[in-house]
Amino acid sequence: MSFRLAAYAVCVEDGRVLLARHVPPEGESNWTLPGGRVEHGEDPFDAVIRELAEETGCDAVVERLLGVDSRVIPAAVARAGVEHQNVGVFYRVRITGGQPRPEPNGEIAESVWTPIPDVARLRRSSLVDIGLDLARTLPATGHVAPVPVGGPIQH
Repeated sequence: MSFRLAAYAVCVEDGRVLLARHVPPEGESNWTLPGGRVEHGEDPFDAVIRELAEETGCDAVVERLLGVDSRVIPAAVARAGVEHQNVGVFYRVRITGGQPRPEPNGEIAESVWTPIPDVARLRRSSLVDIGLDLARTLPATGHVAPVPVGGPIQH
């Protein structure tokens, strides 16, 4: 089984969420939250700000921890064909500067403020639904129930 610790930014402002369109080297693009892998020895709190800046060009501050999601993706649907566990730390983040732009030399083709009602129609990572659910419900435990995967939602 492969394992990944990642930190994700949930930026909600005026009924919109900041999404990033991920275009992998192979396969279809999908929308996701800005964020990504926590480097060895890096604090997830710092990683979310670094990843957001790299992927979107925006500066930000963390407002609060929203929660942690741990899910196992079966080998049959995992990208590498190997069972994979992703532990995601989700933060509510406020943009303080910069303008959304593509990631230079990266896999984020664009970053866009998206009206929350429009998210349901997008081909997106389940991370988007997890982050929005955490931001909406603010569970005292910081844990979100499993998000069913189907339709336009992808792991």
